[in-house]
Amino acid sequence: MSNARWALIEPVFTAWRARRTGPGTAARVHDLREIVNAILYVNRTGIPWEYLPHDFPPYKPVYDYYAKWEADGTTQQVHDLLRDKTRRAHGRASEPTAAVVDAQSVKTSANVAESSQGIDAGKKIKGRKRHLITDTLGLVLAVLITAANVHDTTGGKLLLDELARHIPA
Repeated sequence: MSNARWALIEPVFTAWRARRTGPGTAARVHDLREIVNAILYVNRTGIPWEYLPHDFPPYKPVYDYYAKWEADGTTQQVHDLLRDKTRRAHGRASEPTAAVVDAQSVKTSANVAESSQGIDAGKKIKGRKRHLITDTLGLVLAVLITAANVHDTTGGKLLLDELARHIPA
């Protein structure tokens, strides 16, 4: 990650770490930037955590940071920060006033048990469905993954309800 990119998100992670210091917390051994670089490497390559190259921190602490950041909303906070900066750079308000809702059925592997897949009644697709809301710049506002048999209207309503909790306007 470049210095400029790290400068954008570093305050979020530094504040997160500062909130987690005090009696009973372990000494900080790994650099947060290296943790983020390792998470981005796993995301980009799709490798299992265990196969993280040795020039990154060990996979267990990297995954531990990732899991904590996902659970407490830190990754969402970074996503929202970057989306807001991009919107402002394009001359837009940080909160969108219009959005696009779409859905896409995705076939799953033949090795996945049919009981865990939905079958889209209209298209007979075994798999999953991605429901997505983007702003008018194409930046992701919300995503929902459902069984393929979930109707677009149902998935869209669930997604809009979730979006309304985060962006009331």
